[in-house]
Amino acid sequence: MSRMLKPPIHARKFVSVDPDKCVGCGVCEYICSYEKEKVFNPLKSRIRIVRLGLTINMSLACRLCEDPPCVASCPRDALKQSEETGVILVDEDKCNGCGWCIEACDYGAIMLHPDKKVVFVCDTCNGSPKCVEWCPEKALDFTTKDVVAQKSRISAVKKLFYEVLRT
Repeated sequence: MSRMLKPPIHARKFVSVDPDKCVGCGVCEYICSYEKEKVFNPLKSRIRIVRLGLTINMSLACRLCEDPPCVASCPRDALKQSEETGVILVDEDKCNGCGWCIEACDYGAIMLHPDKKVVFVCDTCNGSPKCVEWCPEKALDFTTKDVVAQKSRISAVKKLFYEVLRT
């Protein structure tokens, strides 16, 4: 039996959004809350829609940081990161809902559960995120940091190319 090795940070998969495709419909929030809580309630979703102005919408979920500040900031050691997947695990018995991890998260990916008063975060649905599956605009992707970085580089090059053509 072979022992699983910790995947390198660049190989960890997380839910990413293409803001050019996201229309802010909220299907991801509803399907997440139903999958995890059996209710259609965006406040109980592990993914959030953020609306910036009238036309920019983005879904936010945990990015599986290499040295997650949320884990480091927890005074009760209620959070830890899975070595296999990078997913943030919450020990609800230890969490008192102080919110230090919420403040520490650079992505706004940790929320306080409205009923339980403990924090909760995306667990990627065990590697098969329902939000990605159900997104009607195909704005969500289950991907790695390397792929996101490559898409960003391609986008930047295209913008530069179009800018050169305009001048």
